[in-house]
Amino acid sequence: MQDCAQDRETVPEPAPGQGLLDWYDANARVLAWRVGPAERRAGTVPDPYHVWLSEIMLQQTTVAAVEPYFARFTRRWPTLEALAEAPDDAVMAQWAGLGYYARARNLVKCARIVRDDFGGRFPSSAQTLMKLPGIGPYTAAAIAAIAFDRPETVVDGNVERVMARFFAVRAPLDKAKARLRSLARSLTPESRPGDHAQALMDLGATICTPRAPRCSACPWKGRCKGRALGIAGELPRRRRKQRKPVRHGIAYLARRDDGAWLLERRPENGLLGGMLGWPGTAWGAAPTEAPPLEADWQDPGIELRHTFTHFHLRLQLRIAGVAPGTLAPVGEFVDESAFARTDLPSVMRKAYDLARARLCGD
Repeated sequence: MQDCAQDRETVPEPAPGQGLLDWYDANARVLAWRVGPAERRAGTVPDPYHVWLSEIMLQQTTVAAVEPYFARFTRRWPTLEALAEAPDDAVMAQWAGLGYYARARNLVKCARIVRDDFGGRFPSSAQTLMKLPGIGPYTAAAIAAIAFDRPETVVDGNVERVMARFFAVRAPLDKAKARLRSLARSLTPESRPGDHAQALMDLGATICTPRAPRCSACPWKGRCKGRALGIAGELPRRRRKQRKPVRHGIAYLARRDDGAWLLERRPENGLLGGMLGWPGTAWGAAPTEAPPLEADWQDPGIELRHTFTHFHLRLQLRIAGVAPGTLAPVGEFVDESAFARTDLPSVMRKAYDLARARLCGD
């Protein structure tokens, strides 16, 4: 706060757009999927496949979390055509741990549609991009601007924060989103709109941070209304978060004496859709025992705790060893050599680690 209120300069600053681009030219983050400003000036064109893939991965996820996934995906599937040919299960397995698994399902669907209906080339207009699976207004605008230099307004959480502070928008964020988008649109230039979009994201990620913004280093410090009023650090204003509800469930982990594990694939729609997991109950207030087969189920007294975006999960485990050749009416037994721990989403992986130690004596 003190930093934001001091060092106010009286020297006129350049127009916001150009000042921001000058700052970006000197301070752009180096990201694996990004063509930096120097490369752009030298004539390098962004790869729409990389832009699309990174934007899908970055939804509700941090840059640090995405970087290793992006590297693995592009090593294994270096082109859109390669990804379109990939088996669904292979893509889901590579995605495991990144969360929001509907994104992975839509990733493959989108790649195949672009291959089959657009000759392997992403459309350049945001309106057409929004017709593709998994691409909403924000992602469409980001691809159009960054990959094709279309003058689209790209508004993520970082940009909302910058706009709220720059224009001193005091309304709670949930009420101000339309206005913040309009204000961002008023600053979107016809020249270098892709760099402008990335510059705003970088400004929010590195300077105009949620806590303790470094206003003295901001290219817009002389024009920021929030800084002038000494309230930049308080914006955007948010309503008090509601406490996440707690849901409970039971997961059943059975291992045959020949090493096979009982697994089932979750329904395509819904949480963890299409992923491998352990048979179990629905997740709710008070689950009722529902073992997938008759066995000597043991309660090891383990409560697995996992947090999703909208709720906390408390999962009780039941484990059982069963005879070779046992079949189950729910799911199927999969030999341990036929699946990898990394094929499982995070919560199922945690359960596997706990159960394996009990059933295998590890």
